[in-house]
Amino acid sequence: MEIVCPAGTPAALRAAVKAGAHTVYCGFNDETNARNFPGLNFDRSEMREGVAFAHSHGAKVLVAINTFPRAGDEALWHRAVSDAGDVGANAVILADPGLLDYAARRHPELRRHLSVQAAAANADIINFYAQAFDVKRVVLPRVLSVPEIAAINAETDVETEVFVFGGLCVMAEGRCSLSSYATGKSPNMNGVCSPASHVDYLENDGVLDARLGDYIIHRVGSGEAAPYPTLCKGCFQAGEETGHLFEDPVSLNAGQLIPQLQKAGVTALKIEGRQRSKSYVAQVVRNFRNAVDALKAGQPIPEGMLANLSEGQATTTGAYKKTWR
Repeated sequence: MEIVCPAGTPAALRAAVKAGAHTVYCGFNDETNARNFPGLNFDRSEMREGVAFAHSHGAKVLVAINTFPRAGDEALWHRAVSDAGDVGANAVILADPGLLDYAARRHPELRRHLSVQAAAANADIINFYAQAFDVKRVVLPRVLSVPEIAAINAETDVETEVFVFGGLCVMAEGRCSLSSYATGKSPNMNGVCSPASHVDYLENDGVLDARLGDYIIHRVGSGEAAPYPTLCKGCFQAGEETGHLFEDPVSLNAGQLIPQLQKAGVTALKIEGRQRSKSYVAQVVRNFRNAVDALKAGQPIPEGMLANLSEGQATTTGAYKKTWR
């Protein structure tokens, strides 16, 4: 199976390729991609150089143009599609139907992948995207069990790509309004979730409040670790219950499910983390490349992969096993 690795910077792209990534995904440094943070992403010359470097080492590059264009400002997104083709990208990752239509009509030679932001979670909608826009691959949202993925693959010829490691959303990709509500910045349109520009840490009588906009997301005592205030992983009160009501601060790790995912017909294994360092990227890629190579050689998957790189030093298989609280 193909390992698809994140690269938030040119250095991370080179590290991923050297570590054995089959494919790298990245984005331009503007609102066209869903990781639009200061210090991340590629200008046009960096993208061209990154694609050339990856190709010279036998790896592919996918350009994520996976936010939803604002009405009247489509030109920015159209230019990103055109520029991705010009620099030699192997495919573009798109979510917006209008942008998919533009790419299919104006750049039919450029392979199109459907972003997880489209939240396509059944064979009917996936087949629609394939018929309407000639989509070749879909990144499945993180709401499906392994049997459900197998059922989808039995009813479509579109390649499927699934997340196997990294951060988790609240499992409704393309539908999140929490950050928009708190900060006025949309993950799905502006490409920023819980942006650092809206984060504050305020200490009062030995208690540290982590705030996002006008909202206290975490409150910790003196000397305790203060997590980054991401809304879906915050502590909330609901009735008499206080805790992580939306999602626990843990990372997805489906490494041990790789054999089952292969049997389910999955084409590619996706790693989340374009905001991570090049050393993180290299270590994660190396581990998953070893796992895929072991499976191909008929050997068992190594156990205990990457626990030290997981959020909160804890991991989950998410919805793959449908174990709900």
